[in-house]
Amino acid sequence: MAIEKDVLDQLLAGRDPKDVFSKDGLVDELKKALSERILNTELDEHLDAENADGKSNQRNGYSKKSILTATSKVTLAVPRDRAGTFDPQLIAKYQRRFPEFDEKIISMYARGMSVREIRGHLEELYGIDVSSDLISAVTDAVLDEVAEWQNRPLDASYPLVFFDALRVKIRDEGFVRNKAVYIALGVLPDGTKDILGLWIEQTEGAKFWLRVMNELKSRGIGDILIAVVDGLKGFLEAINAVYPQTVVQTCIVHLIRHSLDLAAWKDRKTVAQALKTIYRAIDASAGQAAMDAFADGPWGTKYPAIAQSWRRNWNLIIPFFAFPEAVRRIIYTTNAIEALNSKLRRAVRTRGHFPTDDAATKLLYLSLNRAAAEWKRPPREWSEAKTQFATMFNERFVNS
Repeated sequence: MAIEKDVLDQLLAGRDPKDVFSKDGLVDELKKALSERILNTELDEHLDAENADGKSNQRNGYSKKSILTATSKVTLAVPRDRAGTFDPQLIAKYQRRFPEFDEKIISMYARGMSVREIRGHLEELYGIDVSSDLISAVTDAVLDEVAEWQNRPLDASYPLVFFDALRVKIRDEGFVRNKAVYIALGVLPDGTKDILGLWIEQTEGAKFWLRVMNELKSRGIGDILIAVVDGLKGFLEAINAVYPQTVVQTCIVHLIRHSLDLAAWKDRKTVAQALKTIYRAIDASAGQAAMDAFADGPWGTKYPAIAQSWRRNWNLIIPFFAFPEAVRRIIYTTNAIEALNSKLRRAVRTRGHFPTDDAATKLLYLSLNRAAAEWKRPPREWSEAKTQFATMFNERFVNS
């Protein structure tokens, strides 16, 4: 509802415009006045209800209560009743913060700000002195959400699931160790994306991946048509044990990136063009011939480790050639997982290292949530790819 101009003029009369949004300025005064008005209305309704039930109750003065809002600390006059049965909904008896305050802290934490930085930000901008323990308590509440999210039911089938990892530094038993954060990003039959989970592990292997696959199965996933991975140790054996029909495909983008890391900077663009003849070949035989030609050519001779890398991974590259062009584009253009990892790396980079696994989990979960909120529609390639999936996998795709 719009505020009348003359009302605004009355509110601003005699005030320095610079002070309107400052600490204890007009905005804070309005928050205080509105909150107290709501609390008094709540008490009136409470007393009316009790009197209607034949109970004798009435007002009994006020008590002072300091509340943290998103931008200030406000002292409210909270009305009391004589019977002590009034429990305000706006500010519960033991509540010391408006929900917006917690949301602001969580938002800053999700953007990679440390507890110290959040404290400094609140002090500098709003003049609020908040303890590190309070900030930690607010962000620790996210762990309950994480547990619920990590155990939520999933869809019965996913045409595509990308499994990827990034490294983070976490303090463990007095030492800062490099631990891997594994992320599973699923693509549903309608092309929409779904983050299936995240797992922090110091070492990977068949046992770890078998645990992950069994967890996904217990949460409802009955079938994965194609799993796209990047050389994850023990993954192939684990997924074949739980999802024997799943096609496992190495991530072409990661393989290209690894290849270019083996080349001098000035040669990378030309090497990338030469590699296109391999992964854009019409079928596996043509791809094999293109790889042999690359290995024997000038770039393969100059950088023999590149061809060796492709040959080591050839069994996981071959499935790629069996897919139609529309499906290949979806697998090759891993924009979703790449964009996701880019956001996570930005958030992690500001931290240096994390004190615990839980601290890393909180930040990564919040960053994932922010990224997922930006997803609006399936990729434009999906419409054609969906038809190809239905043709290739028949009822396995239809039933999903």
